[in-house]
Amino acid sequence: MDRETLRADMVEGLEYSLDRPLDPALVDALQTVPAHEFSDPESGGEGPGSRSLSPELVARLLLALDAGPGDETLIVGAGVGYTAAALAELVGGRHVHAVDIDRRLVSVARRNLRETGYDEVLVDRRDGAKGLPEYAPFDRVLVECAVVEPPRALVDQLAPGGRLVAPRGTTTQTLVAFDRTPDSGTVEAAGEFGAVQFRPMLVDGEQASAPVRNRTEREDSEFDTQRYFAPTGWEYEWLDWDERL
Repeated sequence: MDRETLRADMVEGLEYSLDRPLDPALVDALQTVPAHEFSDPESGGEGPGSRSLSPELVARLLLALDAGPGDETLIVGAGVGYTAAALAELVGGRHVHAVDIDRRLVSVARRNLRETGYDEVLVDRRDGAKGLPEYAPFDRVLVECAVVEPPRALVDQLAPGGRLVAPRGTTTQTLVAFDRTPDSGTVEAAGEFGAVQFRPMLVDGEQASAPVRNRTEREDSEFDTQRYFAPTGWEYEWLDWDERL
């Protein structure tokens, strides 16, 4: 079975699982983006826990976002770049900006987007809670990490009448769309799009690939994981200089 047939079957399955027809533009986007090429060699699987989101989850995110051609968009939590690619099909690649706090994931997303022809998408390493002020305002902001309430900086970077979509909650999360009222700097919940489960928004130093500055914590963590110290790490084998001399 060729990949076009597989993608068509995927979309049909999505419509069934979501219990609603998908917008034709979203269908085209999901059928066009080669989801199988967006991978993270270190993830060990799929799902929001691995940053490799399933097509069904991406469809729900983009349904809630309701973005159209030319909308300036920001994705907080670039992951492996799959959502950014699908969004690029809807609004145009140069209108998509993505940030992630994890340097490794930024590299993975850039590689995946470049190799699949979406290199117009901007991916930068940033603290997502602070957004991307130099490219604001944004018509749409999609947060791919859980928050209790939308961060103030992201609300401020949202254009009047714009929409922000985020998983709201901690243990129990709901995908919520927030619209910014045209005459104020606040947002109001505009709709819910079902239960989700995302990692919480991180601050600098909490990401998995962040360097640990404390040497003892660093070595303890390494030993707990590997049960030994890496030969090229922070510990060196004892040298018997008497024997060598």
